[in-house]
Amino acid sequence: MAKTEVILTHNIVGLGGESDQVRVAAGYARNYLFPQGFAIPLTGANKRRIEALKQRRAEREAHEFNTMSELAKGVSKLICVIKVKAGDDGKMFGSVTAAMIADELKHQFDITLDKKKIHLEHAIRVLGEHEVALHLHAEVKSTLKVRVESLTPIAAPVVEAVSVEVKTEKRGKRLEKVEATEEKPKAAKAEKPAKVPKTEKKAKAE
Repeated sequence: MAKTEVILTHNIVGLGGESDQVRVAAGYARNYLFPQGFAIPLTGANKRRIEALKQRRAEREAHEFNTMSELAKGVSKLICVIKVKAGDDGKMFGSVTAAMIADELKHQFDITLDKKKIHLEHAIRVLGEHEVALHLHAEVKSTLKVRVESLTPIAAPVVEAVSVEVKTEKRGKRLEKVEATEEKPKAAKAEKPAKVPKTEKKAKAE
């Protein structure tokens, strides 16, 4: 396949940036790079434009760095919530991918981020909070908190068992109180002295 040398006038991912001289397939240059204005043929006249392209590249990279630095500060304070289907035991159906996180960032915070900048060692398959690494720029990295929640509430049988035990203990205390009152004997009332008949009093007086 025939190759040709071109000077890039725009940043092309995987190929190079402004002012870079690269070799590409002649058909790729003729049918895509040149018509789109992404590159120009490597000629003596076009070489004079290299310095201007380098200056444009430096300005673009500085702007990207500043923009990504500000984004890194803001994103680190956010919590991206993603709702998923899960069973009663909390086990997820499927997983959370970088593409899903990028979509939710756009939907929840109106942040457009290439999914390639979201670095997951592996897809998220567990509910809860996760720290996700973001490679926003060659010199800018950040983290994003992602909270994965179930679309349906998860039953909590442990809490119910605790409440039953508490009720049982209360009933036991009541029974103990009743038994204590039954065992305590009532104090007998003191008997009043019998009244002396009046005739007896007169006899004593005589």
